[in-house]
Amino acid sequence: MFCEKSMISDRFPISLFVSHESVVREGKGMKGMQSWPELTKELGAQLRNLRGGAPEVMKAFSNIAQTALAPNALDGKTKELIALGIAVAIRCDDCIAFHVKAAVDQGASQDEVAEALSMAIYMGAGPSAMYASHALEAFRQFADNKTPASTS
Repeated sequence: MFCEKSMISDRFPISLFVSHESVVREGKGMKGMQSWPELTKELGAQLRNLRGGAPEVMKAFSNIAQTALAPNALDGKTKELIALGIAVAIRCDDCIAFHVKAAVDQGASQDEVAEALSMAIYMGAGPSAMYASHALEAFRQFADNKTPASTS
């Protein structure tokens, strides 16, 4: 089964087709507990390869990401919570990993993440509930790994 992934810049993958079989073979994926921080590290390496192969396209998508994430009427944390809700609704584990990490880095609390996830469940019904559980576990792992020195 192939699933379209979307990542932009260093933090977010661009359109790319990835086989879930490769993730499941390594003992990760939806059937077992996966390490969300480890997933983001692995994807980061894959994205560096993609940037090397399609530098102009990746630069353009990076510019889109920077523009979309720039604080205006909405702050960065709110934008990451929206992106997380969308990631759950479109069932993109890789997107969940990157946006949960970004939400944690922006100072999102578990209550804020849970409220954003409740909107994703509302908009996506049952399947979103399953992916919301992935996002909440990713939050727990990233929050547990956050060092006190990295708080802002």
